[in-house]
Amino acid sequence: MTKRQLIMEKAIELFATQGIESTSVQQITELCGISKGAFYLSFKSKEELILSIIDHFMKKIAAEIDRVVRKKAEPQVKLYEYFLTTFQIFQEHKDFAKMFVKEHLQTVNEELLEKLNRYEELIDDAILRLLEELYGGAVEAKKYDLLFCMKGFIDGYAKIFFTLDRPVDLEKLSRSLAEKTNLLAKHSSAVFIDEGLMREMRHPAKNKITLPQVLEEIGRLSEEVEEPLERESLDLLAEQLQRKKPSRAIVFGLLQNLKNDEKCGWLIFLVNRLLDQ
Repeated sequence: MTKRQLIMEKAIELFATQGIESTSVQQITELCGISKGAFYLSFKSKEELILSIIDHFMKKIAAEIDRVVRKKAEPQVKLYEYFLTTFQIFQEHKDFAKMFVKEHLQTVNEELLEKLNRYEELIDDAILRLLEELYGGAVEAKKYDLLFCMKGFIDGYAKIFFTLDRPVDLEKLSRSLAEKTNLLAKHSSAVFIDEGLMREMRHPAKNKITLPQVLEEIGRLSEEVEEPLERESLDLLAEQLQRKKPSRAIVFGLLQNLKNDEKCGWLIFLVNRLLDQ
């Protein structure tokens, strides 16, 4: 674990138990067993630390949802797993999520809003691919409305995690929401959010994945991974992606070598999106 990862991990513990505003850099460094100087070598401020933590969670959610949509499985299984995976992440980090929702008005800024909007649009793209696979042209006119309904289900039912002190039956909840999505897809007719309105709300240029962005992530991971196979795969992946015509078969084979390492989830997401463009 790098010093930066240690600081983030311990900060999450403190933020979850006593809140963002009540947690000082001094408390974080004491829990980590490091000096303030060491903290500021990793993060310029507590605000940058908070942004990095949000960045970490949003990358995890986006990468996991994209993984579910891309996997080889029946579309209805993917629909169920979309809800299940999202709520599993919520439940795993519910203390921090609850704290952030409670305090977000004090910590929100333009940079954070831009990050959240960017990740939301990346997740939207994955959900739209799932809807097209599920229902094909039958929902073309209402797929954006369905997208917002599915996101609304997540937002609404996520409140359960903030009010109940016992574990939630995530499988039952996910089956219920998959059924509701199917009913809306088959029987709803009135459409509010269409392609035109969706285009007005989006910033596609900001969501374009670039090769330098992918190479930067490969470089970051090369300093963290320890397994020789993973290190070699990262080197070969960087080499392959910089070719004029990368071999998709080789790239996907290298990604297979990385898929079991949670740290590589965001890189896999970036490479898949880069090749989709």
